[in-house]
Amino acid sequence: MSDPQIKKLALQLSLGERDVQATVELLDSGASLPFIARYRKEATGNLDEVAISRIRDLLLRHRQLEERRSAIQHSLAKRELLTADLQAKLQAADTFARLEDIYLPFRPKRKTRATAAKERGLEPLAKRIFAQDHCRLTPEMEALSFVDAGKGVASSEEALAGARDIMAEWMSEDAEARSRMRALYQSQGVLRSGAAAGKGESAGAQAKGDGQGESKDAGKFRDYLDFSEALSRASPHRLLAMLRGARTGALSLHVAPAEEDALAVLEELFIKRNGPAADQVMQAAEDGYRRLLAPSMENETLAAARAHAEEKAIEVFSENLRQVLLDPPLGQKCVLAVDPGLRTGCKLAVLDRLGRLQESHVIYPHDTQKRRAEAAAKVQEICQKKGIEVIAVGNGTAGRETQAFLQSLRLDPAIIMVNESGASVYSTSEVARQEFPHEDATVRGTVSIGRRLMDPLAELVKIEPNAIGVGQYQHDVDQSALRRALDDVVSSSVNLVGVDVNAASRELLAYVSGLGPKLAEAVVKYRNEHGLFSSRQDLHKVPRLGPKAFEQAAGFLRIRESDNPLDGTAVHPESYPLVERMAGDLGVSVKELMHNESLLKKLDPKKYISEKAGAATLQDILEELSRPGRDPRAEFEAFCFAPGIEKMEDLQVGMKLPGLVTNVTAFGAFVDIGVHQDGLVHISQLCDGYVKNPTDVVKARQRVTVKVLDVDLARKRISLSMKKSN
Repeated sequence: MSDPQIKKLALQLSLGERDVQATVELLDSGASLPFIARYRKEATGNLDEVAISRIRDLLLRHRQLEERRSAIQHSLAKRELLTADLQAKLQAADTFARLEDIYLPFRPKRKTRATAAKERGLEPLAKRIFAQDHCRLTPEMEALSFVDAGKGVASSEEALAGARDIMAEWMSEDAEARSRMRALYQSQGVLRSGAAAGKGESAGAQAKGDGQGESKDAGKFRDYLDFSEALSRASPHRLLAMLRGARTGALSLHVAPAEEDALAVLEELFIKRNGPAADQVMQAAEDGYRRLLAPSMENETLAAARAHAEEKAIEVFSENLRQVLLDPPLGQKCVLAVDPGLRTGCKLAVLDRLGRLQESHVIYPHDTQKRRAEAAAKVQEICQKKGIEVIAVGNGTAGRETQAFLQSLRLDPAIIMVNESGASVYSTSEVARQEFPHEDATVRGTVSIGRRLMDPLAELVKIEPNAIGVGQYQHDVDQSALRRALDDVVSSSVNLVGVDVNAASRELLAYVSGLGPKLAEAVVKYRNEHGLFSSRQDLHKVPRLGPKAFEQAAGFLRIRESDNPLDGTAVHPESYPLVERMAGDLGVSVKELMHNESLLKKLDPKKYISEKAGAATLQDILEELSRPGRDPRAEFEAFCFAPGIEKMEDLQVGMKLPGLVTNVTAFGAFVDIGVHQDGLVHISQLCDGYVKNPTDVVKARQRVTVKVLDVDLARKRISLSMKKSN
């Protein structure tokens, strides 16, 4: 990029130009966000992944803007319309909106009322009136000379009407007018929604609880059947709800400032003096605003508001996903996974300490007394013979009932409820069919429940992130932007934790920096054909895994059985000589140096600082040597719901219950209290003080204590509070 563009990026992001320049160069070289943030701190000034992703995204928008600018200039030059003045204006445009405003009058367009008037020879009349050069100019008299029946202008009034059409289009396409109007819509626009035409009666009926058929969809949006709010104050989740209602045809949705304020903008720009000509211009301005400019500004404003709302929704979704992916792992245990069911029975899957399926069964603990006894005997037999250490129970239908059944058996293994969102999606996926080609979907889903307790991250990467159930309006936002953001989160989480290259699935390896799906498949294929990797250097033997991919991936891949102890850590191979030098200076081996706090404290980090390894990198290396290969995730702790509270009917106002946060939204948090229906802690009930952003108070998967405020059985809604004062 040119220096001016780097300066612009740095200014917009409040970052140093040198740091931005280095980051852009690394990104352009193909370096991943996790790699740059972890292993190139000296180059970027220790920027984290958030800052690097902002540079990447803003860089993309800048380049897209340049591509559009180039395309416009090419189009204008080809049509011999590109003057020096116009080129200067295009070069000065720093946003897509400004660029398109400048281009709009020259854009090839379909026939309009203005172009029809120009074809009838009325443009000179429009220019004379629009100029308003003399207060005594009489438009009616000027128009007489343009009356020409042969051209379809039968009277002076028809001539004036055509001239007004031309002036209306000029004003609606004027770059300054559009810029000011855009600002007015954004700052003073009022968002209004109501029942769509023909839906009002049915929506109203549904709001009263007796609507049927078509009214059912409209009833979902009853809060917005007569709604107005300043656009600048509209929360992202409300706007997305209204946009969904408009898209489904249940709502009509509009945004506009007061018309007198909008017309005042046009009057200030285009009315030069009082007089008959000015009256004609003002008539054209009013027509142009209502017919051309207002609809255009409304579409633009709603699109911009939607983009902002989607960005906020994606931010919340991303943060929720990060917390779920980094949920503490149980670790390597022998697990009995249980997928609860009533009529179809409970599916059982026995998993060894590496998560491999050993056997599967079906029991019917919620059927007859005989079948319940058979189910009890089967579970007891499995636990005894297979050395089961933990029982994982899915939290879906019959989850609490199945948990109660298992608890009644007084078994030694801990019984833990597992969020099974997405397990059914995995069970029918191509990934699951490849893993278990000879098992049916019910067995695959049960295995997934057990594995996600053992290691949530390793299992959840196998399904689409938006199927995990931690987002809101995820189907309403821009899917490419959502995909990019969620891929960033998964990649960041995977590389933060690190991956055991000898045990990881192809899906997990695909998120490792520098690999991707094809190289991940190549790694697994090589592992299957040649056995386990004995060192990081063995990765060079994988076909198509070249030096660049190795540089990107090596630090995030762990080989715990390697002769080189550093292969099991986050220390990058490029830093091995530095660590060996540290150990040599102390007269010990690298293995002796690791874990030894007293030896590590004897090292003077300043002695090892270089251009490639600055203070930040040295700090990372020393921390890693102190706790080599450590898992950054928290220690696993079993969670239990309140006993005896299994369905909504068991709830009473005033109860205080343990719960797990399942989803954080802009308006509060949803909490699972074990009754098959999450309760809502509204943002006003998250704590005793004011809360601007719910994520400042709670995170997905957080354990909380809540108080029941209200239970609406008919609508299946539970209101909860986390206030200590309640």
